[in-house]
Amino acid sequence: MDQPVTVLTRSLDSVSDIISITYPVIAQMEDAVIQRKINFAIISAYNDLLIEQNFYDEDLVELIGYFEIKTNEREILSLNLIVYSYTGGAHGLTIVKSLTFSTETGEKYKLKDLFKSGSNYVEVISDIIRQRTDDWDIPLLDPPFKTIRPDQDYYLADTSIVIYFQLYEISPYAWGFPYFPIPIKDLEKVIAPDGPLAKLITFT
Repeated sequence: MDQPVTVLTRSLDSVSDIISITYPVIAQMEDAVIQRKINFAIISAYNDLLIEQNFYDEDLVELIGYFEIKTNEREILSLNLIVYSYTGGAHGLTIVKSLTFSTETGEKYKLKDLFKSGSNYVEVISDIIRQRTDDWDIPLLDPPFKTIRPDQDYYLADTSIVIYFQLYEISPYAWGFPYFPIPIKDLEKVIAPDGPLAKLITFT
C-alpha cells in the first residue's frame, strides 16, 4: 500500500473555553487492526502530552493542541503533535512530540530503528549538528554542542530527517525550537536497509 492513508481532523469540544484541541484520526485503512494500533499510539502519546502540559492544572490559563502531517506516503506516516500551555508568568511553553509509523505494519519507529544495528548513527548525526550550530551561530546553553540522545526527537519530511530539540534543551527560549534537516543521502552509510529511510532515499 503505497498510497497515503486518510487522516481526519477531530476536535475535543465542550471541554473549556480556555482549551482548544484538534487531533488526527487515521481512517479507511484496509487493515482495521493496524489502523487501531496507529490511532491508539497517537491518542496515548497525545494524552500524555496534554497531561504534561497542565491539562488538569487549576492554574491553567490557556491550552492549544494541534498536529502537523510531515510525511504520508510510501507506507510511512510521520506527524507532529504540538501543545502550547500557559499557566501564568512571562510566557507559555510549547512541546512538540513526533511519531513515525509504518502504515504497513503499524510499527512506531524510534530513532535507533532507522539505522543499522550497532552503527554509529549518534556520532554521525551529532557531528552534522555540531557543525550546523557553528555555521548558524546558534546560542547554546552549554557550548559546544556535544551529542544527540539515542532517542532524540525527529520526524521525516520529504527526503530529509529533521532532528530537533525542545525549548530550553540546548538553546535559550528566545531562539525557539532548533530544527536540523539532514538529507537522508548524507546518512546513507548508516541507515537500515529495510527501514523507512531506505524507502525515502530511493526518491532523492
